[in-house]
Amino acid sequence: MSVTVRFAPSPTGRLHVGNARTALLNWLFARRHGGRFILRLDDTDLERSEEAHAVSIQSDLRWLGLDWDLMDRQSAHIPRYRDAFECLRDAGRVYPCYETLEELEFKRRRLLARGRPPIYDRAALNLSDDDRQRLEAGGRRPHWRFRLDHGDVTWDDLVRGPQQLGAGRISDPVLVRGDGTFLYMLPSAVDDIRHGVTHVIRGEDHVVNTTVQIQILRALSHPPPAFAHVPLLTDLSGKGLSKRIGSVTLDSLADTGIEPMALAAYLAAIGTAEPPDLCPTLGDLARSFDIAKYGRATPKFDEAQLWHLNARWLQTLPWDAVAARLHAMGLNRADPAFWNAVRSNLERFEDVAGWYAVCFEDILPIIDDPEFARAAAELLPPEPWTDATWSAWTAAVVRVSGRKGRALFRPLRLALTGEEHGPELKTLLPLIGRELAWQRLTARNARTSQAMPPLAHPVRMADAAEPGPGRGRG
Repeated sequence: MSVTVRFAPSPTGRLHVGNARTALLNWLFARRHGGRFILRLDDTDLERSEEAHAVSIQSDLRWLGLDWDLMDRQSAHIPRYRDAFECLRDAGRVYPCYETLEELEFKRRRLLARGRPPIYDRAALNLSDDDRQRLEAGGRRPHWRFRLDHGDVTWDDLVRGPQQLGAGRISDPVLVRGDGTFLYMLPSAVDDIRHGVTHVIRGEDHVVNTTVQIQILRALSHPPPAFAHVPLLTDLSGKGLSKRIGSVTLDSLADTGIEPMALAAYLAAIGTAEPPDLCPTLGDLARSFDIAKYGRATPKFDEAQLWHLNARWLQTLPWDAVAARLHAMGLNRADPAFWNAVRSNLERFEDVAGWYAVCFEDILPIIDDPEFARAAAELLPPEPWTDATWSAWTAAVVRVSGRKGRALFRPLRLALTGEEHGPELKTLLPLIGRELAWQRLTARNARTSQAMPPLAHPVRMADAAEPGPGRGRG
């Protein structure tokens, strides 16, 4: 059987990481099995659906690295849903209801007050033709409910295992609103049939919907697909993620510097017992994908872990993977030696600009002891410099100054880089070169460490009047 899955967001907001995880799991499953991945916009809610959100959803998915074999919009297939509705009506599986929202809410509250579940009482089934004509003459327009068979619905969930839900414990779902527009249930079933969807992978908040959709599919003479319901992501406090929490939307994460593959590796691993797999590509990630690895426990989204993974991902990138990005940033002197020297000190890719300044531009050094710095400058060996230059130079400084350990290395690092921490100086020094090293060690307008802001990027000479903190970790 050829595998076909779908990701079916409503274009009513930006994608958050929970949506992205669902899309990713579907994509990985499809690619693992050589199948199709369909992007379907469930946009039958015309009041809330917006084209801007439809565009942003596609943009966010592309940023994450996901492509699709087919894109579709439900709003383009309303006649198909009407035909399916007529089939259900001819089969006696839908019936008109005339209660207003206020009347339904009153019924719901009465049932809850009596300690009973708020299940629709099917009162509309008892209406006569005369009753319906009278209601419609008074201006009532019916909404239409699907009449559930009140037996157990069973399926073997690929994540939750064998499932059995009694349809008699839920209300007959509304398929068509009073204004004639369709809700989620029927269009989703019709499109799954039309697209040949074989597996539905989604959040566990849809478990009850699955009970309904299985019955709708069978009423339309079509076997249901396989289902997999994964637990929903929450934040660390256990609060569910939603479109209204802007800090975890994909565009927000991209803007702060999260790498797409780092996010993909994190989302693919969360909910399993395995650590994130920092694969070079999504295709590599798909080859080891197994939906059976996902458990029933609630996975918690931890941005701190994601940032840690982001830094680890950057450390794995070879020069060929970053050269074009560095040059697009105007860092034209960057080369493999530079990238290999600084990549282990990056939390986000943009931090590389600070270390580029350290290696190739004029920065404002930090010098607490000008006499020591000048003496060290006098001992700088002639070029060319290699990885061995740092050891040879500092050995000469030790012999002249008698300094060792932190008293030796800290002032040299501050003078050469303007930072307390960073890449190994044996790799940075050849990049900095003798001319810049001399200028920094002998600078007359240097800062002092007492005036140094915490975790600052090196202050460029042009910015010396207003030094301030940057975004790098140092």
